[in-house]
Parts: sequence; C-alpha cells; structure tokens
Amino acid sequence: MKNYTDVLKIQAGKAICYSGFREGQQPGGEVPSYDQIKEDLLILQGNWKYLRLYDCDQHADTVLEVIQKENLDFKIMLGAYIIAEMNNHGCPWGGSNFSDIELIQNKARNAERIDKLIDLANAFPDIICSLSAGNEACVDWTDHYVPVESVVNYVKHIKANAKQPVTFCENYLPWLSNLKPLVEAVDFISIHTYPVWEYKNIHEALEYTKQNYYGVADMYPDKLVVITEAGWATNSNGIGIEAHNVSEELQEIYYNDLINWCEEDDILTFVFSAFDEPWKGSPEPLEPEKHWGLFKVDRTPKVVMESLIFNEKVTI
Repeated sequence: MKNYTDVLKIQAGKAICYSGFREGQQPGGEVPSYDQIKEDLLILQGNWKYLRLYDCDQHADTVLEVIQKENLDFKIMLGAYIIAEMNNHGCPWGGSNFSDIELIQNKARNAERIDKLIDLANAFPDIICSLSAGNEACVDWTDHYVPVESVVNYVKHIKANAKQPVTFCENYLPWLSNLKPLVEAVDFISIHTYPVWEYKNIHEALEYTKQNYYGVADMYPDKLVVITEAGWATNSNGIGIEAHNVSEELQEIYYNDLINWCEEDDILTFVFSAFDEPWKGSPEPLEPEKHWGLFKVDRTPKVVMESLIFNEKVTI
C-alpha cells in the first residue's frame, strides 16, 4: 500500500475537515471573522495537524491569513468547490433545473475557482500541502453535477500550474466505476465513507468503512487512497438517518474506532467534521446535516472531545 507521508511529502498527523460558519453565517453570505477563525484554530491545534477546506473563498482566505500571521502549525488541503455543469435528473433534492445559460455561466465560474485555487497554492506553498479539484460533483445524487471529462481537465490544469499534489474528493462508489478515467490524472484518490447514511449501526460501522476503503484501494494498488470524509452525526430528524442510530456516545465510539484503525494501517483520514454548522440542510433543528461536528456550534466539546481533553489533562 502507498504510504501517504511519502506520496504527499508530509509528516504523519491527524486530519479534520474544517468549515467555520456559525449562527447566521453561510457560504455566499456573512462569513466568520478573523478572530472567530483564530478561536477555532486555537481549539483545533492541539489535536490536528491537517485541515481540509472545501473552497477557495473568503473563508479560506481568512484561514490562510490567520495561520500565517499567528504562526500556527497547520497544513491545508484546499479545494475548489465546482458547481453544476450538467443537469442531474437523478438528484432527489433538485439538481436538474439549470438553464443552458446558467450551466455555461457555472462552467465559467468553475474555471475562475480553479484559477484562484492555483493562485492560493502558489501564494502559500508552505501552508497548502495538497489541492482538490472539487467535492462530490460526480456521484449520482449530487445537485452540482460535473462531467468526469471536465474534472479531468481541471486536474490537469491545476497540475500544470501548481506544485502541490492534486486530488478530487468524492464518495467511494464512483471511484469503482465512472471515475476510472480520473484515476490516472490525480496524484492520489480521495474517498468519502459514511456508514450511518447507509443505515449501518455502530457495530457494523468500522467494518463497512474498511470495505469502502479497501474496495477502492485494492482496485488501484498503484495509487494512494486518502479518506477525506468519515464521521458520525449526533442528531437526526429521521430523514435519511434513523434518529436512534445517532448520538454523541455513538459518535465517540466511531471516532475512536476509526482513528485507531487508521493509525494502525497508516491511512490519512480527514474526520468530518470540526464544528456543527446550522446553515446546512433543511431549516429543521434536528436536520442531520447540521450535526456532524466534534464540537457544537457554540464551540463547546461533544462527548468525544470531552474525553480526549480529559485524557490529555490526566497525561500531563
């Protein structure tokens, strides 16, 4: 199996997905301030070395500024959040209503995002350690579908103009089928695995994650495979995820099982995610999309983080 420290030229360390949007904030609207992001990164710096950011937007600009000015010890996987270039009639929540003009405009916006990703990669080479050409844009249920051929072109463009290793972040299933043309283009494969979305209980969860990971890794033995999203929600309104199957206690079990396995098998895994984000999903308070953080939106720790913090204090 490919060693991620050799392929990515990074030191071993824990990784987490970070998006700092708080109450009343969201992408495209009000964004976290310098001081809010600084607060977040000071919370995270004790346990995580690598952060994954989804888009090269104003939020990412501020994160990079804080890390640089405060001299914080983080490395960033930075993404460009590409949007729909094709209608997806298979999306259950609306990805098929774009006009031809909107799709053309979206493609132009994607090209701009990719170019900004390159600009930031070149401006912060000591902080940004890897780049992603998009997020969940090729899976059959996405509302921002982008053809594989476009993603391949974006990857090639990034590789021609930036020095960092390049990937594409996607659910594990497409890598087993329609993403095969992309495998040759990327420097490493990035997969997402969510047993709880697929109605697995906590006793099945880790084994299912392993099946997802090794299904891809065994198919492409010459490529490094990284997990860029894996986690367990703590609340649900019963839509998509059964309410009885999520809690802070179950999140703690999955987190510990996941981290122990990944350390044993030397797999770089970005836990999803650092903080709860109330802007996500439906307006319902128990919408599961809002409740994946290891910390609540008020930045207080959930059960898994309380135990880790306690253990650190005892060790000291």
